[in-house]
Amino acid sequence: MKKIVVAIDGFSSCGKSTMAKDLAKEIGYIYIDTGAMYRTVTLYCIRKGLFSDKGLDIEALRQCMDQIKISFLLNSHTGRPDTYLNDRCVEDEIRSMEVSSKVSIVSTVGFVRSAMVAQQQEMGKQKGIVMDGRDIGTVVFPQAELKIFVTARADVRAQRRYDELKTKGSDPVYEEILQNVEERDRIDQTRAISPLRRATDALLLDNSDMTIVQQKEWLFKAFAEALERAK
Repeated sequence: MKKIVVAIDGFSSCGKSTMAKDLAKEIGYIYIDTGAMYRTVTLYCIRKGLFSDKGLDIEALRQCMDQIKISFLLNSHTGRPDTYLNDRCVEDEIRSMEVSSKVSIVSTVGFVRSAMVAQQQEMGKQKGIVMDGRDIGTVVFPQAELKIFVTARADVRAQRRYDELKTKGSDPVYEEILQNVEERDRIDQTRAISPLRRATDALLLDNSDMTIVQQKEWLFKAFAEALERAK
């Protein structure tokens, strides 16, 4: 059976990763969380003290890039892949508010994006993948057979992020999360390199008021139609 590339782009906290993971698991494709890759680089920068009051030490990061090895390994308990930095699992750490508040800064750095895109394109050569991020349908895989652009109202996304952090034992502040969501939107859409935008041939999915079941039905219908067109 012919396999395709599914590219899912969109704003932060839209549930892109969960959506992509579930789809990949159901159809037997490989899931690649590109956002996790940028979060992992950000975590590395935090650990190495590359952030200061003056911002990110870009030249120091450039010297460290060859020391950052990112990989994904399947978690046998969840059935989903976890993110590893230099062979150590960092799946929970990269979801922290500290990383969330800095990841957009790291993702604007040209050599970081070039390195990540090269890795992503290599991963997708054999197709049969579901990949989510900010520029998958526009930069990484402009020829993807199925492109989806996900959006939702900022207040809805902030609430989802708040609920997620609460379930992990954190004590988040909703107003801070909403501010972070809105700031990430601004940075992602205005950065000079690979800004967040909807590909002209991407299907638009606004899941602000959708249930998980409704979203899953929409997604599987879109996949089935794309697979049929690719035959």
